[in-house]
Amino acid sequence: MKVEYQNAQVFDGHKFVKQNFTVENGAFTAVGTNNQSADQTVDLTDYYVTPGLINAHTHITLAADPHYWDNKEQNAVTKTVLAIQNLKESLTVGVTFVRDVGSTEDVDLNLMKLHLSDLPGIVASGSALSMTGGHGAKGGLEVDGVDEARKGARTVLKKGAKNVKVMATGGVATPGETPYDVQLSEDEIRAAVVEAHHKGFPTAAHAQGTEGIKNAVRAGIDSVEHAIFMDDEAVKLMKQYGTVVVPTLVAPRAIYENPEELPDFMVKKARLVAKPHFASIQKLVQNGVPIAMGTDSGCPYDDFSHWVVNEMKMYQDAGMTPEQVLNSSTMVAAKLLRVEDCVGAVKENLAADFVVLKNNPLDNLSAFEQEIAVYHNGRQLVNRLEKVGD
Repeated sequence: MKVEYQNAQVFDGHKFVKQNFTVENGAFTAVGTNNQSADQTVDLTDYYVTPGLINAHTHITLAADPHYWDNKEQNAVTKTVLAIQNLKESLTVGVTFVRDVGSTEDVDLNLMKLHLSDLPGIVASGSALSMTGGHGAKGGLEVDGVDEARKGARTVLKKGAKNVKVMATGGVATPGETPYDVQLSEDEIRAAVVEAHHKGFPTAAHAQGTEGIKNAVRAGIDSVEHAIFMDDEAVKLMKQYGTVVVPTLVAPRAIYENPEELPDFMVKKARLVAKPHFASIQKLVQNGVPIAMGTDSGCPYDDFSHWVVNEMKMYQDAGMTPEQVLNSSTMVAAKLLRVEDCVGAVKENLAADFVVLKNNPLDNLSAFEQEIAVYHNGRQLVNRLEKVGD
């Protein structure tokens, strides 16, 4: 069935342009032209259309609600149920694609392989690689030394991972470590990166402290996650290597804004890193380092909907234009995930992942939490618009 959407204001990466587009068999066709053979037409006069958003840093088997597991057993089935709930919540603010950067029980891998039509698309990492006893070791794959790092990457890739995640430093939410802790070495990270790149897949490094960030960049990592403590040398290295940063600015904020039921060590560290984290992202924006939107959804109080919009607003606060923010959440993220031939733009032959908005997001990014309809592979999965039917 061919459905032509008419008179929409469509975001083209620079501005909104009035145009028609057709969706057929789950893909965009006839973008910018009239389709005389359409089976159905939908008038989008006075509505704004963006590509589906991409959240490049999620943990779909984690619960943002710290009490979620109080009366539940944690196993592959219950974690899959939680992951589906989290993914459906992502859709409510226009997120139609996610990268999971550290799952347990291989839930992300299995959901990715199922290609469920009512859930966002997934680039799955499976188990993240950490040093023995390091950040994320409890739910990840512990590796020590170059050979084990290489074997670890090969193991997750064998299971079907489309991204390899490594832990270059300590973090905020784990007791007994700090963001400054250097964990997997440059050589260990490089071994994992080489294996992923041999298969044509990207890599991501949890890297918060300055030395760990530099280790990851020099090792050829595709994206640094968090990048809390940047210096000028780290910025220079990122520009040299073409590194993308996924800021997750809301992750510490969600913690320190909800201190009542979280451990003191976590709240204190979140407050400690907040200002330097924001300053580092400002520095990256000023120097033109590519930013891909990611939130660390699943961490304490960091849900899969409201905090997505907050993350984008914080990029604007850090100096990005609204257009740059939308690009960070669409085409830049798609390129990082190596899925730009599938999603990330309203473009012929790409999957028809798009968001219809009543309000212009370039005026206020809160539009994604207001009147909205969300389409994934041409199928409407969310509708909060009165006059736009399925």
